[in-house]
Amino acid sequence: MNRVAWVMFFVVALALLMWYTLIVQVFMGQPVGTSPGPDWLVVVFWVLFGLLFPVLFYAMHLEVIVDPAAVHIYFRPFVRREIGLGEIVGVTPRAYDPVREYGGWGIRGMMGKKKAYTTTGRQGVELTLRDGEKVMIGSQHPEILAKAINDLRKAQ
Repeated sequence: MNRVAWVMFFVVALALLMWYTLIVQVFMGQPVGTSPGPDWLVVVFWVLFGLLFPVLFYAMHLEVIVDPAAVHIYFRPFVRREIGLGEIVGVTPRAYDPVREYGGWGIRGMMGKKKAYTTTGRQGVELTLRDGEKVMIGSQHPEILAKAINDLRKAQ
């Protein structure tokens, strides 16, 4: 089972546990566990982990759009970033180690000069910017993404 499947397994398992607790304790009136919380707390946890958490994971995705002006990075629903093609001095498609280089997948390094926007896998395109910042964009097709960026940079 790949990492995405494991994460989704735990998200679904947590959601099902919250639904079970809500139904049994709140609707059927049978306390769940050896030291059950009050019904209002069960409802709060159900809203957070039975509804919002799964919806967030379902809605979360990385979208990269390259146009003649910029590389647009959308890590929905959290981040929207534009990098002007004129800011880019290097484009390198490469394999990388998400855990060792960035501490995992997701939005990483927001305070430093080395940032990453990744969801799964170990392939991506590293952009080197004029100010020395390096931005890794995860991609299942890094060569195609790098070529699109380079082609538009040369056309300017």
